[in-house]
Amino acid sequence: MNKYEIALIPGDGIGKEVVPAAVKVLEAAAEIDGGFSWSFTEFPWSCEYYLKHGVMMPEDGLETLKNFQHIFLGAVGMPSLVPDHVSLWGLLIKIRRSFEQAVNIRPAKLLRGLESPLRDPKPFDLIVVRENSEGEYSEIGGSIHKGMDEVVIQNNVFTRKGTERAIRYGFELAKSRRKHVTSATKSNGIVYSMPFWDRVFNEVKTDYPDIETTSTHIDALAAYFVMKPHLFDVIVSSNLFGDILTDLGGAIMGSIGIAPAANINVEGKYPSMFEPVHGSAPDIAGKGIANPIGQIWTGKMLLDHLGHQEVGNLILEAIEDTLEAGIKTPDLKGNATTEEVTSAIIANMKKRV
Repeated sequence: MNKYEIALIPGDGIGKEVVPAAVKVLEAAAEIDGGFSWSFTEFPWSCEYYLKHGVMMPEDGLETLKNFQHIFLGAVGMPSLVPDHVSLWGLLIKIRRSFEQAVNIRPAKLLRGLESPLRDPKPFDLIVVRENSEGEYSEIGGSIHKGMDEVVIQNNVFTRKGTERAIRYGFELAKSRRKHVTSATKSNGIVYSMPFWDRVFNEVKTDYPDIETTSTHIDALAAYFVMKPHLFDVIVSSNLFGDILTDLGGAIMGSIGIAPAANINVEGKYPSMFEPVHGSAPDIAGKGIANPIGQIWTGKMLLDHLGHQEVGNLILEAIEDTLEAGIKTPDLKGNATTEEVTSAIIANMKKRV
């Protein structure tokens, strides 16, 4: 029997509520499957940790995390006390970059039992493959002068390796889906990096003659997410474009609180990290009403990554059964608690076995 060693970082705000909820579901999945087990080790690294120690994680934190197969993260952020650039770059992005988690994948699907804010939407099931290590989120740049003469420069960095890795990952993913890849570009306005992105995309697609492709400017693509998301299968994008598109993807599903994500180390050299798209939501933290579905669906992605797609699909079906039964947290216009939603999902998993 496989035993998976997983590092838990609940983080801040509702992360401390939804991570334990998702762990209960993952443990139920292991019990149902019978072919694997979990060993979870929790770490308190967070903004609270920063306020006590002056760092988001200890100096040997990355060395510690290397001993685990994967990382299950909740949420990071306490903007009223710790600036976002400190919290994110001190923990989340530090892990992503140090462990070469070069691809971020985020699905968006119209789930049974949910009302999309879109008017009469057709069923959609898409996934965004976001380059996760460079692009618009580089650390290269600087500033000079002050006042009216102040100049700030932020450099985008696109490498052949990083760009091709993300695009190729998208094509490989499309082979097991509906065999269509859309490239998010803006080559009519960003005159160096985006024509480069287009060129790499066009070169890579020749290796996949059975995959249909389109290339769409990001502004039009954002509009199409609202007007006709059912047309999309796999979308490959740069770091910034993917970040924006996937928040929109959560919105058209009905709540960003249900959107999952995975940061993948493609080569398997380091742990991958699984985290929901939503933030720490300090306004509802501690009230017991946080939506656990984003974190639970993220757990399904962890199971998929480990090769347990069957029980992973069972989780998603149980989520939809729960939503169809009207068991929803307030962000989905329901009145259920975090615990009630979690318990219902586990019960529905067992019913389907």
